[in-house]
Amino acid sequence: MSARRQELTRIAARLFAERGYEGTSLSDLASELGVAKPSLYHHIASKGDLLWEIAWEGAEAFHAGLDGVPAERPATDRIRLALRAHLAVVAAQLDIATVFVREWRYLDGERRDRFVAERRRYEERVRDLFRDGVERSELRTDLDVATAALLFLSAANWAYTWLRPGAATDELADRLYDALLDGMRGYATPR
Repeated sequence: MSARRQELTRIAARLFAERGYEGTSLSDLASELGVAKPSLYHHIASKGDLLWEIAWEGAEAFHAGLDGVPAERPATDRIRLALRAHLAVVAAQLDIATVFVREWRYLDGERRDRFVAERRRYEERVRDLFRDGVERSELRTDLDVATAALLFLSAANWAYTWLRPGAATDELADRLYDALLDGMRGYATPR
């Protein structure tokens, strides 16, 4: 990808995050890039191409964060590290994370289907962390895994609305983890 195309993608991510996908026109993108609107077509076929690239970049970043969580650690440690990784992605790539969480719904056709499948795969990976915690008796044996994962993802995904770009997130993630896990730990019955 050329440097100019990368710049256009970054501008699009910022504008889509600030104004929304539908609130951002090709004229807005051209103006921010400092080119005439027809010149954009040297870089993209459509505004939807930019949305796809940005949303997919977010999906890859969140998966990469989970990939970095050591599999040999206890499940509760992996949940904490997954929360750290998720918030680190949001803080490091705030515009992309915003598009990933909020603007993806404007994707259509095969791209939408592929993106939704990737989001679901990420959600399932988070559920697997909680499921493993239950199976290892690190978490309550009566824990509703789907609800626990939903709570994790809701807290982590909503961070795009209040995290500052580049903010340190490990301590914050650890505080969220403590609040989240205190209601899930301690009631496990031995197997």
